[in-house]
Amino acid sequence: MVLNRSVRPVALTRCVRIWFGSHVVAEYEAAPQLAARYEDAMRRRFAGLRVTNEEIAGDHAARDTIQPLPSERLWELTP
Repeated sequence: MVLNRSVRPVALTRCVRIWFGSHVVAEYEAAPQLAARYEDAMRRRFAGLRVTNEEIAGDHAARDTIQPLPSERLWELTP
């Protein structure tokens, strides 16, 4: 007997965005764990801005325009 289970695929890529009001000021993609660390770092650095971390669908039309994350050494630099 075989059971069919609907398994939700794990997101292989996340999109982290930093928002100033309704404007995206930075947009990067990364693996889930790295994206979560970057999100935390950006929330500390830009405490007054909204930071989002969302799944990127495989057919996401704008995916080609999203840049990979900058080096971790740059995350904690002051503006």
